[in-house]
Amino acid sequence: MAVSLFLIIGYSASAGSQGDKSNNNVSGITVKDMNGKDVALSDYKGKVLLIVNVASKCGFTPQYEGLEKIYKKYKDQGFEILAFPCNQFGGQEPGTNEEIKNFCSSEYSVTFKLFNKIDVNGDNRSPLYAKLTSNTNTEQGDVKWNFEKFLISKKGEIVARFRSKVTPESDVISAAIEKELSK
Repeated sequence: MAVSLFLIIGYSASAGSQGDKSNNNVSGITVKDMNGKDVALSDYKGKVLLIVNVASKCGFTPQYEGLEKIYKKYKDQGFEILAFPCNQFGGQEPGTNEEIKNFCSSEYSVTFKLFNKIDVNGDNRSPLYAKLTSNTNTEQGDVKWNFEKFLISKKGEIVARFRSKVTPESDVISAAIEKELSK
């Protein structure tokens, strides 16, 4: 795993320096859903995605409500939210996938897709987050906290990054989603 991660980061760095934009596209990545089933991000081709690392015991946890609001507002236009639980920030997502799913459903009536708990930083960083944090289209570098958001175009391109304090229903996120949906 560490070797694969090194190759991705190494490739991204060299690809960016050569002007190759392939390190900005997430379509070639496969992730696991909460049931352990593989999900190819290429399956979302033609959809605008908001990818977010989430936690159940965080000061930003109420953002689940805003995420659900924008999901309901835009889902019929080709918008999806992909939420990845992460326990790397203050141990704020200690539960099992089943506990996380139950919490999201009972506390926030979440209907968007939840995925397997992952690491977004460090040696065990998921390949998805390796790409999200090293692309040349947005700010590079580690995820700082829970509820950081990445906007992905219909073609799988990483187009925007929003830090945790930017709420899902903010004008800046809504405008970015609408811009991508209109393309």
